[in-house]
Amino acid sequence: MIVANFINGTAVSADETSPLVDPAAGEEFGRAVVSRAAEVDAAVQAAADAFPTWSRTTPGERQLALLKLADLLEANAEAVADAEIRETGKIRAVVLGEEIPQCVDQIRFFAGAARALGTAAAGEYVSGATSYQRREPVGVIAQITPWNYPLMMAVWKIAPALAAGNTVVVKPADTTPSSTVLLASLAARVLPAGVFNVVLGDRDTGRLLVEHPAPAMVSLTGSTRAGVEVARSAAATVKRTHLELGGNAPVLVFDDVDVASAAEGIVGAAFYNAGQDCTAATRVLVHSAVHDEFVAALVKAASAQVPGTDFGPLNSAAQLDRVLAMLGRSSATVHCGGKRHGTTGFFLEPTVISGLAQEDELVQEEPFAPVITVQSFGSDDEAVELANGVPQGLASSIWTRDTSRVAALTTRLDFGIVWVNTHGLVASEMPHGGFGASGYGKDLSMHGLEDYTRVKHVMIAH
Repeated sequence: MIVANFINGTAVSADETSPLVDPAAGEEFGRAVVSRAAEVDAAVQAAADAFPTWSRTTPGERQLALLKLADLLEANAEAVADAEIRETGKIRAVVLGEEIPQCVDQIRFFAGAARALGTAAAGEYVSGATSYQRREPVGVIAQITPWNYPLMMAVWKIAPALAAGNTVVVKPADTTPSSTVLLASLAARVLPAGVFNVVLGDRDTGRLLVEHPAPAMVSLTGSTRAGVEVARSAAATVKRTHLELGGNAPVLVFDDVDVASAAEGIVGAAFYNAGQDCTAATRVLVHSAVHDEFVAALVKAASAQVPGTDFGPLNSAAQLDRVLAMLGRSSATVHCGGKRHGTTGFFLEPTVISGLAQEDELVQEEPFAPVITVQSFGSDDEAVELANGVPQGLASSIWTRDTSRVAALTTRLDFGIVWVNTHGLVASEMPHGGFGASGYGKDLSMHGLEDYTRVKHVMIAH
């Protein structure tokens, strides 16, 4: 099988291809086209040609189209799951029971949000003139998505962009293109040709898309390294950028928790999607009074997790090698895991490590794997210092029964999301995005929709 681009409502091939590998088996099962300048130009031109008409549709018309797309995704969940699982190795029950239903809900949210964009009230702010504001679509949007949630990250990008009246060119990760192409083919049943285009390829394809003069905005979900490169390239043509980058979330555990219950919840949040989640509960910071007891509880909960049953493989041989190399360079104490699981596919054993210093690589860089690091703290101030002592600022959580402590710490943690006594839950109505090296801009919520609009002031003299 060869997965092709989807441009102007139809499949479009290219001269080059690259292998597609099932990470659960470690075997090639097909190929995907690799787009170059001609294919990128065609996709951008299709989006540019479709923009004048699509941008003038009413919010109600866009709402109806997105609601139909949500229904199509829901009706074709099995086929979409097949495409997603084949390239990610995800657990089927999770894809069908959690991820696709969330995607459907998120599309439906933005369908309704399209009709609820507000601005300041019109008024006479200068004598003899009436002013009002318009929220308008930005134009053609270049969107680049990662390999950890191929379908969901495509939905997080296309749904608000289309709801606002933009047209899009999406470039999925080269290892996981199929579910995005399938989503675009479903969308073609309810959207005009050229509104939603997909170009496949490698990093050079992404650079061609970012550097193309036509897109007015670039939206990326990926690593901090990729975000810096995109921001630098986009600056040459003064494109707007929307960057959701790495995570490395701290988890602050205080001495008043139910140890067993909290450990189980944190392990679930750490190993969801094999830890390949920018909000994964990666860095566990535990009060010294319960440190040893909590490490033991984490090890017990982690050891009960079965690779291939409870979570899937890492995305590629390169990702597995990267994580094993990080673990190999660490001198900390490995309580469980730390090794490849089996000889088939790219699985890593569930891993818990303690005795790390703040400057250690495994603390400063997210492993993006089923790995939990544990550090100890003795006071609230030290907990905050350790939590904030990394470049990333996407997500965090606090585990305590003390509501006064919660109120104080949520203001001090330098992260775009703070969960309390839970970790990783997502609501379509709430913003998702971080600070610092985790980027800027918000996904989901009305903030996510507004990020794909521009504001125009109109003043009428009378």
